[in-house]
Amino acid sequence: MIPLHYYLILAAILFIIGMIGVLVRRNFLTVLMSIELMLNAVNINFVAFAHYMDSMTGRIFVFFIMTVAAAEAAIGLAILISAYRNTGTTFVDEISSMKG
Repeated sequence: MIPLHYYLILAAILFIIGMIGVLVRRNFLTVLMSIELMLNAVNINFVAFAHYMDSMTGRIFVFFIMTVAAAEAAIGLAILISAYRNTGTTFVDEISSMKG
């Protein structure tokens, strides 16, 4: 059996990669993919703890997170398409039409 801390280290590495992607990258699509990577790191934690505690609660939370991630991806891509049509770019720094 694989120890729990291996899963936690893997999830931490994935979360850090996703966080660096959100902070460093300027392309809107890359930022969305980095957010999805961070959500998957959280899912790994939930499944690992649910497995080692022999509970279904973590697995149920994973289904809710996957649902939210799918909705986030759909809405994010719709915003991306709308912003690209208005500005002609997908870089976050250059899109300022949504500022109040």
